[in-house]
Amino acid sequence: MEKYSCESHIDHALDMFVAEQKEFPIMDKIEEDKKLSTKCSYCEQPAEYIVSSK
Repeated sequence: MEKYSCESHIDHALDMFVAEQKEFPIMDKIEEDKKLSTKCSYCEQPAEYIVSSK
């Protein structure tokens, strides 16, 4: 499972991941070249982070 998040939704993304997966996620910063094409899972802003399982 992967969730993409902008700066303002990162807390929500982490909370939702833990609630759905019952484990703590890995949070990585998205590489500069991928930022433009990747949108936040919760709004239309460009994603800054990817939250995923191990």
